[in-house]
Amino acid sequence: MTGRIWLIAGPTASGKSALALSLAEAVGGEIVNADSMQLYAGLRVLTAGPPPEERSQAPHHLFGAVDPADGWSVGRWLRAATEIIADIRARGRDAVVVGGTGLYFRALTHGLAEIPAVAADVRRAAGVEFEALGEEAFRARLAKADPAAAARIAPGDRQRLARAWEVYVATGTSLSDHQARAEGALPAGSWTGVAIDPPRAALYARCDARLVGMVELGALDEVRALMARNLDPDLPAMKAVGMRELAAHLRGETTLEAALAAAQQETRRYAKRQTTWMRGQMAEWPRLTGLDPRDHWRQFLALNPALTA
Repeated sequence: MTGRIWLIAGPTASGKSALALSLAEAVGGEIVNADSMQLYAGLRVLTAGPPPEERSQAPHHLFGAVDPADGWSVGRWLRAATEIIADIRARGRDAVVVGGTGLYFRALTHGLAEIPAVAADVRRAAGVEFEALGEEAFRARLAKADPAAAARIAPGDRQRLARAWEVYVATGTSLSDHQARAEGALPAGSWTGVAIDPPRAALYARCDARLVGMVELGALDEVRALMARNLDPDLPAMKAVGMRELAAHLRGETTLEAALAAAQQETRRYAKRQTTWMRGQMAEWPRLTGLDPRDHWRQFLALNPALTA
């Protein structure tokens, strides 16, 4: 028997982990992480990874599994996740993939194009040109080389705009053309996706409250331990939301109150970017509203009545 694949996406603090756990317990499934920061060891509190009591309720995969010194790409995560999902299904169990990293879900459902590596000098040049031109002019130039990318990339998403341009410069082929040749990693019809899309004001309030709780639960200790390793600041783990702000406090550059306020603001911005991605890239996925886990579960069951049969 081959198990089913459930995909649960949502912005930070939206309640997706609670829904994933409820589903895994209901179907006897196993949870697979699709959050680029929860991958890394030593950052469970700061990245809101599942605590031990939740991990004991269902098998969890790819949470805290990677040393922060080892920066994973989307492709590396995709290879690991597809292997784990295949193993779960081969054992007749359901795989519940949950997270907030839109590119992970995109790679899992649409495949990942094999794009040649872009030289560091090309990447730097793209960043310099973005700063010199500004977003509007940079996007207009990109539209001549890759109109599809220029149209779909959300306003303010400098990273993806620069990425699309640097791929074109480095390869002579647009990023959209590369992606069009990608094959989906999951078989058609094998997965069911849902996205949590709560009211923005309520989500922001929860983000703010959760940051306070993270500090109380030991986020500063996690940041301090990672700082002591003197890792390359460009590593993904060093860019976890809240890391930069709390590190500034630990270096004596700002008060804890100011650092917390800055981290809260950055978390709200991150949640907004995640929501924008979902609305653009997962527009066809059914939506769950609100923030109450019980409401999420009721809405999820209404979308999947076979679970109650």
